[in-house]
Amino acid sequence: MADSICTHISEITEITFPKEYVCEECVKVDGRWLHLRTCQTCGTTLCCDSSPSQHATAHFHATGHPVVISAEPGEKWLWCYADECFVEYN
Repeated sequence: MADSICTHISEITEITFPKEYVCEECVKVDGRWLHLRTCQTCGTTLCCDSSPSQHATAHFHATGHPVVISAEPGEKWLWCYADECFVEYN
């Protein structure tokens, strides 16, 4: 756990997991992704910053939805774009 958890992450009471293991935006344009992130505000699953289109970060900038989880199997962490806060969970 991080020494200090931002307000956005501390307000998460239930984690939203991906419905499918695809980037919802890449699928529309026949794009590709490396890793996936799931928005904890709306449940959208999008590609990470290591992916060519960086849809998860673009989603944050367009919507202001601050917190994502890794949608990768075995990874259990949250990231807040607004506060640049990383937290692992069980």
